[in-house]
Amino acid sequence: MMNWLGYGSEEGTPELTSEDAKKAAAVVGAENGDEFKDALEDDDVDASKTFEVSAEELTIIRKELETQFPDDCTYLSDAYILSVASKPYSKDPTKRRPLEYSMEKLTNVMEWRAQEGAPEMEALVKLANGPEDAPEAVEKPEKLAKAKALATALNYAGLYFHGLTKDGRPVLWVRTNRMPWYPDVDAQCNALITLADAGIRAMPEGVTDFICISDSSYPPPPNPTFLIKLLKALVKGYPDRLKTLWSAPVSSVIQFVMNLLLPLMPGRLASKVVLLDLDSVRDKLKDTLMNGEEDIPTFFGGPCEHDKFFPEEASAENQGKGNLKFDYFGMVERLVQARKEFEASKK
Repeated sequence: MMNWLGYGSEEGTPELTSEDAKKAAAVVGAENGDEFKDALEDDDVDASKTFEVSAEELTIIRKELETQFPDDCTYLSDAYILSVASKPYSKDPTKRRPLEYSMEKLTNVMEWRAQEGAPEMEALVKLANGPEDAPEAVEKPEKLAKAKALATALNYAGLYFHGLTKDGRPVLWVRTNRMPWYPDVDAQCNALITLADAGIRAMPEGVTDFICISDSSYPPPPNPTFLIKLLKALVKGYPDRLKTLWSAPVSSVIQFVMNLLLPLMPGRLASKVVLLDLDSVRDKLKDTLMNGEEDIPTFFGGPCEHDKFFPEEASAENQGKGNLKFDYFGMVERLVQARKEFEASKK
């Protein structure tokens, strides 16, 4: 097992050129670390400690969110709101956060979502899946262009949710060998927002975070602009949503990316990212995935064939009359079914 400070490398994985390294380091080095502060957590408090939040207080928060964000107020579950409101107060860790302080934290997340257009992402997927002569497509060409770019980013099938863990967390899979070398940064981040929201909506009751597992064989050269925007999305739009991220195998590219971003990351987020060798990740997957060894994908040496649901773009067919090839709606249906089965097993 490798963490950020324990390096290793698997044979056959690509190496990073010195030119790529210099360019990426220059761009990331110019960033202001204050931009990457966690939107919800305070690094100087014990996040594992919680205090009681009454039903009346939860109702107050809910009503305020409904007033400020009527079109997106259902995005935050009660469990997630309670996980934020129950934390210790940074100015006095012996007390719970004031309600106003929690509201400010949650409002920051919702404002980020509004600025990034998160609530409309699934509608864009539907638009991209329809004909170009549909009334909305004709009347709003800029929206259609954004939708088509989003579909193109999804079509790489380098990111998708599939299955749950034994404790009901959705699993986000990353296939780095499928990711583009020269990404449309905005479209790629919009794809992540689309998928993250789908995974969050499909969470079983009481679950507030997901895990991410990356097959990091043959990653593309690091794109610093994309990495920066991705990190900002995690800390500003999806704080405390990532339970853990396991990446295998270890390569010079992945090591470089991790060390590049580590100084910018909030401490709690950095501690969630672990680099693993292939044997270690298989052991962890066996212990973590819902059906154990049966759920380990073929690209990690297991029997589960993900490509049946998420083939490479060249092998995929259009889902509708537009340019969407990625089976987004099938992914959502399978997540919902997995949630129902998990919740039924707990009754």
